[in-house]
Amino acid sequence: MNHMSRIVHNYDSSGRLESVTVPADIWNQISPLVHSIAPASGQLEKREPLEDFATFLSVWDFSYAYDPSVCCPQCQAASPDWREDPARPFALANANIGGLLVFHCKRCGATIRHKYFKDHLAVESTPGS
Repeated sequence: MNHMSRIVHNYDSSGRLESVTVPADIWNQISPLVHSIAPASGQLEKREPLEDFATFLSVWDFSYAYDPSVCCPQCQAASPDWREDPARPFALANANIGGLLVFHCKRCGATIRHKYFKDHLAVESTPGS
């Protein structure tokens, strides 16, 4: 099996290339080049799952309004609206219709989980590594 047949091109519903999946052995060979041309921070930014978030909001049927504020319990970074904050202190990592939003704090690397229940929001966090 040649290397090209092991690379998977992932397309969105419009046919646009969204991502490329490569096996670990190939990634280990090309990652130095990729990191050399990545953003100055040296980290590759993952695309936020905003379509999943839109679906999450579209099925919202709780008796209370959605609150877009996020606060990191680890370093106290805060935003009144993670979507509109020009500083973008939080990145949405996951959203699902089961009532879970997961954020990553850009200041300390913590993971913040918003778990929405019919009558309340529970917030959990895990320190960054």
